[in-house]
Amino acid sequence: MVGMAVDVTVPVVAAGLVGGFAAARYSGRRELGGIVLAAAGGWSTRQWASTRGPAVAGGLLATYLGAFGLSHPLAKKVGAWPAVGIVTAVTAATTAALTR
Repeated sequence: MVGMAVDVTVPVVAAGLVGGFAAARYSGRRELGGIVLAAAGGWSTRQWASTRGPAVAGGLLATYLGAFGLSHPLAKKVGAWPAVGIVTAVTAATTAALTR
């Protein structure tokens, strides 16, 4: 739709999930992936809390962290990158819907 801006946190949460996985996978350092994930999640949560309030911020943070957690068992069924893609798409769509 014309004129509908996407909240700045939508690409940030997508980058946090995809970037966190990529950083961990290609560096061989899981903690590096955790830093990327935490930085994106922390920054986004601060944005949500200031613009949408604590209830939305808490719900979106739970969605973000739940996506990270769900990606692991999902990866056993569909593969690592497909799992990351699925949880990222769902998280980004949820973020877009709740920050619209």
